[in-house]
Amino acid sequence: MENSIFNPKNQEKDISSKIVAGLERISESFKVLLWEKAKLLGLSPIQIQLLIFIAYHKTEFCNVSHLAKEFNITKATVSDVVRVLAAKGMILKDYSSVDSRSYIIQLSDLGKTVVTETENFADPLKEQLKDIEIADLEKLFRTLSKLIYQLNQNGILTVQRTCYGCKFYEQSENKDYCNLLSKELMNFEIRLDCLEYEERPAGKIG
Repeated sequence: MENSIFNPKNQEKDISSKIVAGLERISESFKVLLWEKAKLLGLSPIQIQLLIFIAYHKTEFCNVSHLAKEFNITKATVSDVVRVLAAKGMILKDYSSVDSRSYIIQLSDLGKTVVTETENFADPLKEQLKDIEIADLEKLFRTLSKLIYQLNQNGILTVQRTCYGCKFYEQSENKDYCNLLSKELMNFEIRLDCLEYEERPAGKIG
């Protein structure tokens, strides 16, 4: 109890505890904003999150198995969400793949409209960053991007597509480099969700 992250007295003397507690508060803000948008449209937060994800990612990611990993939920939960969204006419199931038992999830026209109406739910969080110096934002981003990668490496985050875990990424003399783009990457160019991401083989270090 005394060394708990959530013990304010412990936070006073441990900066890591303060950071984790701060991230928890930001997470709560994210959930509040998402719930407010969800209630307006009679949807659940995870339904909105799946619709937005499907709108911007490759078809190979838009199936029950991958979505379960992406959102750290069970396949059964994803299947239930898909069933509800299909009943609402917001998604379509494409069974044209080689494996007839699986299907690709696509947005219907209604689904695309819902995404347009909901994808701005996190804008108030972004708005709070506008008065922070660019240099400070870049330092914060570098810390967050490395933290996300570390969480994935330790099995806490199942899926990540940041540069640090990509087979095209290299680091030399403290410089980040992308072999796919054939260029050095500035800090702000490191991606958290790269559409060209390919996982680095186990044991190989960039």
